[in-house]
Order: sequence, then structure tokens, then C-alpha cells
Amino acid sequence: MSGPAIALMLVSMIVIWGGLAGAIWFLARRPERDDLPPGGEDEHVDPAAS
Repeated sequence: MSGPAIALMLVSMIVIWGGLAGAIWFLARRPERDDLPPGGEDEHVDPAAS
């Protein structure tokens, strides 16, 4: 492989793995909220069914 190809591969790997690490870090620091009111899940109302 040529030098530019290796450099591009390394930059791409840093972007991909860095994004994954950032997402994991963000979710670990701010997990899903549990202080929301009940409801909102599976409450789809089909207007054609009425």
C-alpha cells in the first residue's frame, strides 16, 4: 500500500472508532431519561380504523 492510502485508512479508522467511543462515552454519562410521564410507547392511533 502507498503512503497516502495508509494515511487515509488511519484517518478513516480514527473517525469511525472515535465516533463509536464518543457515543459510548455520551451514553455512559447521560443514560436514557426515566423522569418522563408514562405513555408514548405503542400508542399509535390509526385514523383509518375509526
